[in-house]
Amino acid sequence: MARLLENRIAFVTGGAGGIGAATAIAFAAEGAKVAVADLKDPEDTVRAIRDAGGEAYALSLDVTDQAAVDAAVDGVVAKWGRLDIAFNNAGVSLEDYTTPWESVELYDRVVAVNQRGVMLCMAAELRHMAPQKSGSIINTASVAGMVGLSGAGYCGSKHAVVGITRSAAMRYAAEGIRVNCVCPGAIATPMTENEAMSEDARAFMAQMHPMNRIGRAEEIADGVVFLASDKASFITGHPLAIDGGFLAR
Repeated sequence: MARLLENRIAFVTGGAGGIGAATAIAFAAEGAKVAVADLKDPEDTVRAIRDAGGEAYALSLDVTDQAAVDAAVDGVVAKWGRLDIAFNNAGVSLEDYTTPWESVELYDRVVAVNQRGVMLCMAAELRHMAPQKSGSIINTASVAGMVGLSGAGYCGSKHAVVGITRSAAMRYAAEGIRVNCVCPGAIATPMTENEAMSEDARAFMAQMHPMNRIGRAEEIADGVVFLASDKASFITGHPLAIDGGFLAR
């Protein structure tokens, strides 16, 4: 049986763990070659891909550094000749409901990664995808990009990711490039590890979803693989909720 992403070239940010790592591994399992980027060392993800017979390499990348982003994406194309899929997943969460609204420094740090970082990555990726008239970009937003949830920087930046996704989808639809985003609910990842340490916290996070459990990173990866593949060939500008029913309440 043919794999969904056979011979595709993929670029993943935030790939050292959580949703990014699960997606990079899923991309490779479906036949893609994967460049795995993260501010942390993503070598464990690359090793998992190679151990399973896939092809990947690791990149140290700060998505807030435009020159570094451009060089990383240019490097993918220089190595493998093209760029077919990009998963802009790198993100941070530094606030909660109790964070004072005058905490502008925290706000700026979150927006720099979650919003500006996505835009910088998309600009670099589109520069290569537009001439080839093909490509699929998937950004990581959140249910916090659809409702009022969490701190101002996180909620605002994730709303912005949905807007950036829709804007690019409209601009590049006629050029054969699809741009979508995923909106995860509470997922068991390193980012949520602290909140999920206690049983009370686990129960609270689980009850957010009508399915009454926390999601798995692999469940988000499955949605990203679908959006990256030709199975989603008529889907663009769409924020796909993968949230155990959270937004259906």
